[in-house]
Amino acid sequence: MDLQYQLKAGSYYLYDMRDPPSAVTGERRFKLKTDTVAIAFDLHTGKLHQHGSPTRIQSWARNMRRRLRAAGALDIANDIVVVSGPLPVDELNKCLWISGYCRGMFKRLASLPHGKLQSPREPLRRAA
Repeated sequence: MDLQYQLKAGSYYLYDMRDPPSAVTGERRFKLKTDTVAIAFDLHTGKLHQHGSPTRIQSWARNMRRRLRAAGALDIANDIVVVSGPLPVDELNKCLWISGYCRGMFKRLASLPHGKLQSPREPLRRAA
């Protein structure tokens, strides 16, 4: 549970929770900031391969599929799935923390809420 995504001001921030917070600001340094996030995983096992900005993850998946197909591993290449968009932060973090979780999330993808909408636990605040 060292890596963790947080949604701040409409952007996804990836933090390494092992990094100590700054003595001045109290904030950790982020590893990644992106408007949408992508995950690449194995369809059958649910094992997470890569996560991060959609452009980088799509490129990684394309290159990995090409290499696997060239090596004759067609089934493995075809099992690499990339999901990108505004995913819910709690689902995204579970993909990082729980082995195989991506597979179940993928099955529920159509019913997941938009990732940038506030969760029911965080009430919307009205402007005065």
